[in-house]
Amino acid sequence: GPRCCGRCHRAAYCGPEHQALDWRRGHRRSCGQRSAADDTADAIPEHNEFLFPEYEILIEPEEPELPDDSTIDPGDEQGAVDTSKAPKEQEELGATGSAGEAFQSLDEETLEAMAKCETKEDKIFQMFKEKVAAEPEQIIRYCRGGEGPIWVSGENRPEEKDIPNCSCGAKRIFEFQIMPQLLNHLQVDSLGESIDWGTLVVYTCADNCGGENEYLEEFIWKQDYS
Repeated sequence: GPRCCGRCHRAAYCGPEHQALDWRRGHRRSCGQRSAADDTADAIPEHNEFLFPEYEILIEPEEPELPDDSTIDPGDEQGAVDTSKAPKEQEELGATGSAGEAFQSLDEETLEAMAKCETKEDKIFQMFKEKVAAEPEQIIRYCRGGEGPIWVSGENRPEEKDIPNCSCGAKRIFEFQIMPQLLNHLQVDSLGESIDWGTLVVYTCADNCGGENEYLEEFIWKQDYS
């Protein structure tokens, strides 16, 4: 945090609310107990290289999806062969045919499995891109207990058994997800570290235990791009 305790100058906070909370939870007993020599040896480290830019987060409801009013020309039927390609394109397409013959060594079952997998992944990622395109600046999608997260891939998705129960014993449910657009705003490339994710999905206690008086550990699932 950018602010520190005015007495010991060791504890850092992002605002007065957290400083007051920490004071009640024990900092008033430990504050000022170290000597000046300890303060010098254990000075507050510099965090400038890890200090991300600050923004205001605007909360807006998602606009309902409108029905697709686009019409399809009856003449544009699927499977129709486009004979209007230029001769050069026709030559290129013919050239790819010889390359495709090399894959005939794979058995039909393997090819079908590969095709189905690719089609499923394409559809999942396409749905994700469409959602992102509607709100390209969105960094958090919040929907506690309602519609689940949108995934970037069909791989590495948690099952119910993968999400541990809260310490109170209640199940954890989906509350919000952090979108990859946040990486652009945080300018993580300037850190020289590899920080990346497809989406970060946060699951919290269904009974909302603990109230507002303390921080509780919750569960986060990191999904990368496949």
